[in-house]
Amino acid sequence: MMTGKGILKGLGVTLKRFIDTYLDDLRWWGKRYYTPEGIAHRSSKDAKGVFTIQYPEEKLPVPEEFRYKPFLLYDEGPNGEQNIRCTSCGICAKACPPQCIWIVRGTDPQTGRPVPQPAGFWIDADICMSCGFCAEYCPFDAIKMDHNYEVASYTRNLMDINDLLKPVSYYASIRPLNYAREEEARKAKEAAKAAKSQA
Repeated sequence: MMTGKGILKGLGVTLKRFIDTYLDDLRWWGKRYYTPEGIAHRSSKDAKGVFTIQYPEEKLPVPEEFRYKPFLLYDEGPNGEQNIRCTSCGICAKACPPQCIWIVRGTDPQTGRPVPQPAGFWIDADICMSCGFCAEYCPFDAIKMDHNYEVASYTRNLMDINDLLKPVSYYASIRPLNYAREEEARKAKEAAKAAKSQA
């Protein structure tokens, strides 16, 4: 029978963490909170004491592979035009398990033939389960997963093409390693295609 030794041991751990928190605060001289260095320290294995993040003033950096809601990419042209990568092929909508993606293919007003660009693109964010299948199966690298998790709203969260479009530079900033790997693969593919056409 322990006769209260376990309780005393638990209270001792709590007291040690309580004291360590104040000692760590003194060591950092107020820079432990609201600074990138402080956040990095508190989320590392070297942190001592209580290391609560003061959200929303502070935000933990998310890992590069973190995925939330999908977004569409566009390439920025030399004159500032948006060249949407999506060709409205519909593979993302077919691969989506909860079927939360709807696409309307664009048509040429003169001929009435389909053009490889969406006239409408919607994602129901309330249904989306952030699985990333749409981004994984897209053959044109047109849809990627975002890091922005602050998308709360009072109404149904149906995102249209204007809400979804983001430049490639945004994708490069949130996923630098993936972007570099994809660009390297794209250049190698283009070089192989050019070599094949010359042969």
